[in-house]
Amino acid sequence: MIHSLSRRQAILALGCTAVAAAAPAAFAADTFPAKPIHIVVGYSAGGAVDAVARTVGQVLSASLGQPVIVDNKPGAGTNIAVKAVVDAPADGYTLLMAANALSANPSLYQPSPFDPEKQLVPVSLIGRVPVVIAANPSAPYTSVAKLVEAAKAKPGFVQYATPGNGSTPHMAMELFAHTAGIQLQHVPYRGGAPAITDVIGGQVPLVAVNALEVQPHAKAGKLKVVATLGAARTPIFPDAPTVAESGFPGFEASVWYGLVAPAGTPPAVLERLHAEVQKALQSPTVRERMVAVGGEVLPGTAQSFGQLIHNDRVRYEKLVHEAHIKPD
Repeated sequence: MIHSLSRRQAILALGCTAVAAAAPAAFAADTFPAKPIHIVVGYSAGGAVDAVARTVGQVLSASLGQPVIVDNKPGAGTNIAVKAVVDAPADGYTLLMAANALSANPSLYQPSPFDPEKQLVPVSLIGRVPVVIAANPSAPYTSVAKLVEAAKAKPGFVQYATPGNGSTPHMAMELFAHTAGIQLQHVPYRGGAPAITDVIGGQVPLVAVNALEVQPHAKAGKLKVVATLGAARTPIFPDAPTVAESGFPGFEASVWYGLVAPAGTPPAVLERLHAEVQKALQSPTVRERMVAVGGEVLPGTAQSFGQLIHNDRVRYEKLVHEAHIKPD
C-alpha cells in the first residue's frame, strides 16, 4: 500500500512538473505582447526599408496596444542587424525587417555569417518594390534594347552604378546581364545617394536602385527611367516598361521586405504576429505608403514567405558563384 501510494505521488509530481514547464510558454502566448516590440532594421533611417518598418510598426502598435520601436543597426551589409536578432530572446519582442540580403548574404560572405532558415523563422512578407534602371538624360541607353545592343557591341564597356557590391540592385543587374547574355561594368558605391549623384553628374551613365530613390530625380528631369525590373509596371513610373516586356518574358527582380523572428519563438506568438501583420497590410496607411515607395503589399502565409527566402537563397548562391560577386 505504501509502495502504491509513493508511485502515485511520483506520477502526480511528474505531471505537475510537465505542466509547470509548459506554463511559461503558454502564459507568454496568452499575454503577448506585454511590453514594447522592437523591429531591427539593417539600414540607416530614411531609406525604403526604414520607411516600411516605421509604417508597419505604427499600425501594429495601435492594434497590439504596445509601442513598436524601430532600431536601426546598419553595417556589414545588414549582418549586424541579423546577428542582433539571431542572438535575441526567442519571445516575439525582437523582430527583423528583412530584405533580399537575408537570402544573399550567406553566399556573399564567407564563412556564412548566419543561416536564415535555421536561425530565423518567417513571420510575414510585407511587400515588394521594384529595382529600376535609370540613366543620365544625355546617355544613349534610352531603352533596354539599346542597352543590350550597346553591351553586345562592346562587352564590359557599358557602366552602371549601384549602392554597393552584393546589394539587391547589383544582384538584380547581374541577373539581368546573365539573362540577356551581356557583360556590363559594375561601379559600386556606398549607398544609393552617391551612386545617383554621379549618374546625374555624368560620371556614370546608368544606375540601378529601388524605385523610391529614383522618383524625385526622375520627376525633376535629372534621370530617365529606362526600365523597371519588377514583374509588372510600377504605378509611380507607369510609362516605364518592365524588362520582361522588353524582350525577356518572365524576368523579375524586386526588393522584398518581410518580418522574421529568432528561431524557437513560440508558435502561438508567431501566429499572433502573423495575423496582426496581415490585418496591417489591409490598412490604407500601409497600402498608401507602399504605393508611395513604388511597391505593393503582399499578404500571404508565413510558409510562402519562408519558401521565398529559400528560393532566393538558392538563386543568389548560383549567381554569386557564376558571376564571382564579392561584398564590399
